[in-house]
Amino acid sequence: MTKKMSRERVLDAALELVDQVGAGGLSMRKLGAALGVEAMTLYYYVPNKDAVLDGLVERVATHAFTVVPQAGWQHLLRDFAVSFRRELLRHPGVLHLVATRPVATLQGLRTLEAGLAVLRASGFGLREACHAMNAVATFTTGHCLAEIDPPGGTPPRVPETEPEELPNLTEAVRAGLGTPQDHQARFDFALDALIAGLAATAAPPLCPRSG
Repeated sequence: MTKKMSRERVLDAALELVDQVGAGGLSMRKLGAALGVEAMTLYYYVPNKDAVLDGLVERVATHAFTVVPQAGWQHLLRDFAVSFRRELLRHPGVLHLVATRPVATLQGLRTLEAGLAVLRASGFGLREACHAMNAVATFTTGHCLAEIDPPGGTPPRVPETEPEELPNLTEAVRAGLGTPQDHQARFDFALDALIAGLAATAAPPLCPRSG
């Protein structure tokens, strides 16, 4: 049975295409061909290519991220970072889109609004709540930019050096610097530090229990 065309199906196909060729290789013509339709047909479901790109940012920024108010603000930010990184690792072709395009779809903004509501209910001011969400999103995006090579990218050239010249880095590389396990450890370390910093500087102090 042929799948019914919808915005979701168009975005699914766009995500698969971008994973293969990168965001720079995406065109409405290629996307139509991947779906077996003329490019003009797509405009019934997405108004233009920018709407497709915004939809892809929405997908990776909000997929598998569920706002649970009763879990508290620290759980919210940690879950957002972990879910966001997981989706970026699954879809590296969208990484540079996320790094350069803000969330601009209604569904994406609704998710952001729900997150801000949890932070404000926990005692954050509005500006501090916005800064906290932005700090976690920016950190996660930056970490992934250093962690993965997007489709069509060129791996950086590493200069040849003598071990005696860079003894600490040489030891770190031998210990696993740059491996997937190291990336995970770095992510966890930095996320813990970020949340601890927010707790110390932006979050309101916990009120002592009475009685």
